[in-house]
Amino acid sequence: MIFRRFSALAYGAVALAVILIAAFVAGPLFQNVVERWFQHDVEARSRLAFVVTRKSIRTAIENGDFAHVNSIFDSIALDDRIMAAGLCDGNQRPAASSKLMPESFSCQDVARSKAESFSRADIDGIPVMVAAFPLRDQGPEQIVLLTDLSFIDARSNRAVTYLIAIVASTSFVLILFAAASTVIAARTWMRSLGRALDRLQGAEAAIGTGAKSSPLEAKIHKLLREHEGLPNTVGKTDWTPQTLQDLIRNALPGADLIVVSNREPYIHNLQDGKISLQRPASGLVSALEPIMQTCGGIWIAHGSGSADRQTVDKHDRIAVPVESPSYSLRRVWISDEEQEGYYYGFANEGLWPLCHIAFVKPKFRAEDWKTYRQINERFADAVAAEAKTPDPIVLVHDYHFALAPKMIRDRLPQATIVLFWHIPWPNAETFGICPWKEELIRGMLGSSIIGFHTQFHCNNFVECVDRFVESRIDREFVTVALGGNECRIRPYPISIEWPPAALASVPSVKVCREDVCKELSIPSSAKIAVAVERFDYTKGILDRMMAIDVLLRENPALRNGFVFIQVAAPTRSKLDSYTELQVEAQKLADAINERHGNSEWSPIRLLVRHHEPDEVFKLFRAADVCLVSSLHDGMNLVAKEFIAARDDCAGVLVLSSFAGASRELAEALIVNPYDPAAVSAAILRALSMPLQQQIERMKMMREQIRENNVHRWAGNMLLDSAKVRKQQRIEMLAMSSAD
Repeated sequence: MIFRRFSALAYGAVALAVILIAAFVAGPLFQNVVERWFQHDVEARSRLAFVVTRKSIRTAIENGDFAHVNSIFDSIALDDRIMAAGLCDGNQRPAASSKLMPESFSCQDVARSKAESFSRADIDGIPVMVAAFPLRDQGPEQIVLLTDLSFIDARSNRAVTYLIAIVASTSFVLILFAAASTVIAARTWMRSLGRALDRLQGAEAAIGTGAKSSPLEAKIHKLLREHEGLPNTVGKTDWTPQTLQDLIRNALPGADLIVVSNREPYIHNLQDGKISLQRPASGLVSALEPIMQTCGGIWIAHGSGSADRQTVDKHDRIAVPVESPSYSLRRVWISDEEQEGYYYGFANEGLWPLCHIAFVKPKFRAEDWKTYRQINERFADAVAAEAKTPDPIVLVHDYHFALAPKMIRDRLPQATIVLFWHIPWPNAETFGICPWKEELIRGMLGSSIIGFHTQFHCNNFVECVDRFVESRIDREFVTVALGGNECRIRPYPISIEWPPAALASVPSVKVCREDVCKELSIPSSAKIAVAVERFDYTKGILDRMMAIDVLLRENPALRNGFVFIQVAAPTRSKLDSYTELQVEAQKLADAINERHGNSEWSPIRLLVRHHEPDEVFKLFRAADVCLVSSLHDGMNLVAKEFIAARDDCAGVLVLSSFAGASRELAEALIVNPYDPAAVSAAILRALSMPLQQQIERMKMMREQIRENNVHRWAGNMLLDSAKVRKQQRIEMLAMSSAD
């Protein structure tokens, strides 16, 4: 790759430094080897001198001829290495010795042994090897030979110096060669790039003269032309379906778009022997459906409806929307047993409470984890099967598919994979309790881009990566490099369609209020507060009802003049925590109604059923106040839908500070959902807020959502995907040209 050639000089410099450091580190080791080698030589020389002279010394001692013994020792000391030789017989000074035997040498320091021995001593400041050899098998006499070892230090130091000099000179020659190669390669590549840029500036003239270009120039020329057409739409305020279509056409021409989610946008069920169509109450579906209708492509999801199999073709696909098809829905089948482990088990009893601060203990079971992996593999296989090109854009959604990005990357290495995490991401201490935290993070880092609702959640994720996975993190650009893949971590606050399609079929605010009051037997003069969500413990339904209880207890004048409508769609009914919540909510609503109501009036209306979008918007338009007091939420699109529904700019939004939407909708009344008194006070303030103040606040929030609608959310992700895609193609081109 040409970029590697450009950095070869830097690599070479680093290599040189590493080699030199290694040489310095290895120096003492090499020096030790040299010293041991010379010491062996000294021992061998001493042993040889003893063996040669032993018989003569023994004979001279037996004859009492010590003068001859001294002469033998003098002859031994003629060796350049041996400084003295002597005979130790148990006394302090040698009984006989060569003339240069040091005065400070004592026979008492020589080890008594039946075998030869070698020891080091410091005599008059000189390092000395003392070799002692027993003269007889029995007896105290030992021949001692003293060898000056100072020559070893001098020679070993010279050897180390030579080693470092040789390594340094060799490395210097290599780095010069690498630098020359790098400069030549860089200049060649830059000339090719310059010619391509020249041709881009004068393309018509070049074509007119029949100018030819190299394959490299042609490819670079094409990529630059494509990049020239990449729209700069980050700052646009008018994001529409047409804007999104233009983005796809210009930035991602011919892109193969695949969406992966657990929940499907259309569910077919059997009711009374007939097939009925249902659109699920899901923020994810609400956000993605307009995008898919605009961009086309294929949506891969779990076929959960009782009639889903009856409505697909032989490839498990169906064109949707049925009334005006614009994309394909590919259904993946999951058995009831698998659903227990994958969806109800690991995803919703493990990851969901782990990521939400709602004080429900996560449950982690090995069998659930195994099934979760299997389902992620199944969806990755479906993506690979549905991909029409080797480099599709794959949008993977939510906590059901944390492992899927890496699995898809293994199957489609060139794919641009965007994982959007629709729920909060916890801090490292909280996430650390998951037994499979490393595998989850590695799976997610198979993405090209990971998106969260807020920068806070991005920061939490990066901290978890830093804590649990060995990787390279660039905190300036917020990227993580792992296993040859670079993943960008970005905030993409999700939003809604603007204007909402459901609004077109909803009557005026006045008619909506009349209809709602009539359907629920509410006096037309009553103040109405509404909340809409799934029956989930993270939504704060019980806490909200307790706030209503406080409100009515402290403001008895509101009795008979205030109604709270709580819409809660049943969900995950197989989980005890959800069924228990529904039972508890019904009991609490009944208790509050009994405490503050009468036979003609109930302050809380708990509507436990699924509501279609037009029904929800009718409630929003009829209400004076909307309560979104989630205990913890990634974003919460209900808050934005309420604002979108109020084209009359009336109404007040009471919003939890723990919902991601509170980062954008500062004009709402922000509350702590855990404080019933504070929520009660906010509701009272909302009910008494002057109309002009309501209008001013609502206008600002509507403008915020209009500018930052779902098309902008999708556009920003797709635009970043396009940039990643272009970068990958240029790098692949550079790699092929380098090879």
